[in-house]
Amino acid sequence: MDWKKEIRILFWMTFFFLFAFFVPFDHARVKEAITATFDLTQWYAREHVILCLLPAFFIAGVIAVFISQASVIKYFGAQAKKWVAYSVAAVSGTILAVCSCTILPLFSSIYKRGAGLGPAIAFLYSGPAINILAIILTARILGWEIGLARVIGAVVFAILIGSIMSLIYRKEEKVKAEEQMNVTAIEEPRPLWQTAFHFFVLVFILVFANWGKPGEGVSSGTWYSLWFHKWHITAFFGLLLAWSLVRILKIKWGYVVIALIITTISAFVFTSPLVPVATAIVMLAIITLLSGGENMDWTLSSWDFMKQIFPMLALGVIIAGFLLGSTHDQVHLSGIIPEQWIVMFVGGNSVFSNFFASITGAFMYFATLTEVPILQGLIASGMGKGPALALLLAGPSLSLPNMLVIRNVMGTKKTIIYVSLVVVMATICGLIFGAI
Repeated sequence: MDWKKEIRILFWMTFFFLFAFFVPFDHARVKEAITATFDLTQWYAREHVILCLLPAFFIAGVIAVFISQASVIKYFGAQAKKWVAYSVAAVSGTILAVCSCTILPLFSSIYKRGAGLGPAIAFLYSGPAINILAIILTARILGWEIGLARVIGAVVFAILIGSIMSLIYRKEEKVKAEEQMNVTAIEEPRPLWQTAFHFFVLVFILVFANWGKPGEGVSSGTWYSLWFHKWHITAFFGLLLAWSLVRILKIKWGYVVIALIITTISAFVFTSPLVPVATAIVMLAIITLLSGGENMDWTLSSWDFMKQIFPMLALGVIIAGFLLGSTHDQVHLSGIIPEQWIVMFVGGNSVFSNFFASITGAFMYFATLTEVPILQGLIASGMGKGPALALLLAGPSLSLPNMLVIRNVMGTKKTIIYVSLVVVMATICGLIFGAI
């Protein structure tokens, strides 16, 4: 008998029994926490699954199927030039406007394809942390000092945390490097520019479909213009994707035309942009599966990432909503942990206030750009600027759902070390910034 498995089953049975037995469901705070849980889950489903996660899974599938292992190893592997690997990984977030959850399938893909632990971790951290839209919004709303400190801190963090992780697991990385010496570079089935074109078209669809609305009162400027025309731009890249499917992936043009017609009809029939986006994703899956070969492998690989990541992600969102509440748009629902506690503990610039801000930010879930208005409210309530920066450096790149998935990808010990490094470094950086 597997006693460890039986003990785990007993533990969870006991946990849920005690939870159901003792939780005062008639208490106002518990009721609001339950409401916040369902609200956050619904909002996440509406705003992030179709527009963020599903495109991200297909991008991860491109890496897994169309980009050879030798290519990943060449630029991110243990034998790659360190300055190239870390530089590319550390600034990747300027291209990817993603949150801590959307980066997960991309990280999982390059890590499993042979990327070194250090560059993969740098990519994992930098993806959400150096989001160019969030940096601009931070500078405009919270001040250029915090905006600049966030950029510098995020780039340095990505490189430093990746380097430390690589150093801690240097023996394991050495074994990986020796194994990669035996990986022979196979001839690519198509020119590199074609694969890159297909990849970046998907990336730009992801970016513009999630382009954030500018702040209140802003009705002009480049940012506003891009937001106002975001769906026209997304549709343009959708046409480029259709061209790529026919000319690069060699999918029958009849399949692609039918998919375009159905997607276009859905865009005119339904007012919500989620419907045509969802329709386009379904049609993409169907025509790639019908095409067979590596096109079928692309969708099946995307499905594998979804099976691995999505369940833990959903569980994390539910737990985060219950504990920390739901804050988005005009909605503000408290979780079981009183909000007043958080505000009370992050005033001033003490070691504790910076550490508390870091650890709280690490477990909270921040969708892309939402951390800025949340921090604006916390600063107005008395939060110090040091803790504010600490939360900015720890929060967007980490969340409870994010941690659960990372643990599945690279194990419990590596996840604990990674999270600890982010929290400690965010605390130190907040202390320094608050003292300046």
